[in-house]
Amino acid sequence: MSIQVLPVTAADVSKILQLEENHFADLKAIEIAPSKLTKAIAAFANADGGELYIGIDEIDKSKNIRAWRGFSDAEAANPHILVFDNLFPLGQDFSYEFLQAPQGNSGLVLHVTIQKTRQVMTASDGKVYVRRGSQSVPYTSPEHLDRLRRNKGLTSFETEPVAAPLDLISNSEVIIRFMLDVVPSAEPTAWLRKQLLIQDGKPTVAALLLYSDEPQVALPKRSAIKIYRYKTTDEQGSRENLAFNPLTIEGCLYDQIHDAVERTVEIIEQVRVLGPEGLEPIVYPVETLHEIITNAVLHRDYGIADDVHVRVFDNRVEVESPGSLPAHITVQNILAERFSRNGTIVRLINKFPDPPNKDVGEGLNTAFAAMKKLRLKDPVIHQTENSVLVEIRHQKLGTPEELIMELLETHDEITNKQVREVTGIGSENKVKSIFLRLAEARQIERVPNKGGASAAWRKFTGGGAPSATSETSEIPPPPGLF
Repeated sequence: MSIQVLPVTAADVSKILQLEENHFADLKAIEIAPSKLTKAIAAFANADGGELYIGIDEIDKSKNIRAWRGFSDAEAANPHILVFDNLFPLGQDFSYEFLQAPQGNSGLVLHVTIQKTRQVMTASDGKVYVRRGSQSVPYTSPEHLDRLRRNKGLTSFETEPVAAPLDLISNSEVIIRFMLDVVPSAEPTAWLRKQLLIQDGKPTVAALLLYSDEPQVALPKRSAIKIYRYKTTDEQGSRENLAFNPLTIEGCLYDQIHDAVERTVEIIEQVRVLGPEGLEPIVYPVETLHEIITNAVLHRDYGIADDVHVRVFDNRVEVESPGSLPAHITVQNILAERFSRNGTIVRLINKFPDPPNKDVGEGLNTAFAAMKKLRLKDPVIHQTENSVLVEIRHQKLGTPEELIMELLETHDEITNKQVREVTGIGSENKVKSIFLRLAEARQIERVPNKGGASAAWRKFTGGGAPSATSETSEIPPPPGLF
């Protein structure tokens, strides 16, 4: 196998030597056994992908001091390449290249780029590993391996039969309504069997979620939506700032999605934030809320005993869905790639009148587009170990400086707290530095006789020279200064 030799600059070398070993990167010396490195490659492939650099010496781990010492030539890396190619052949999921540094850095560093794979990958010891932080964690228990297979899309909990009475789906109000609207000539039980929603005389998980009036009876703690309202902009909500007891939205998935979006919109409309006309209701596009909640419900891992969580804060909405991103889907490619963890649910809910997933596969793209129309920043997608969290911030497009000057068009003065609420900046000191930059540019000035906690800023009135006086100074500046 011919591997490209890629020249790199001194700056590139410095960046590689300073890399933090984490969920996406690992660095090893050339002496490490190829069999040990297969653990890292398999772990990256079974998680979210990553990069492996072979030919980096650890001089002082506590001080993060490393040295570039690669293979003397490409042939010297053959023992590694042969092992890797046997388990992880060059192609779409795995790529290999040698990095050649400028003089003063010896040898070729082997750079392995690993993509998140559709299949479960095993190391040379026959074990399955998954990257967690900077560690390659072995997955040996049946529960862990089953969850990994579901995450890869190789299996789906939606097809599992449930020990529940068949008439929960064959004689429910939901199935009767559905049959009359969609297939009026068919009998419910026969149609459900044809769709493989009945296995060994039992309803499947998908059947209960779609056609039971109350699937939560048979699937407790894994089939509802919880809605919270936290009166804070803090990173984490707490019991102290809960506006009311969390709401629990139950019922079949079709009704659940509709009800959850409706209740979330009602709660959001009660939130007030500073705007050009004073305190104004928060406005999020309903399409964004609808698509992200729909996505969370349809693509979650129903094998995890947890509900979907919708958290409404003063400055954002969070939608958390149990289970990691499935198959080859990553945070980076989620808007371009398509994969349904629960293919049966996605297909059959689309048969309902006015389905929640009208444009199958386009939901998140619609959500992002709707935010742009209102000049709000894109939602942010995070992946945790056991869930996917989508953060929808009420934060306008534009620099903090632009937003400050826009506010001062309709407000005589503004405070640090108000700017943090409008921009989403969490740091008081960061806002202070923005105020001072605008003051130096003669755009704003301190409001005289207001200091400490009541410090405020206004548009520049043409007074004296700009000042770097601290925003929190207890001694107010003389008139004309900031």
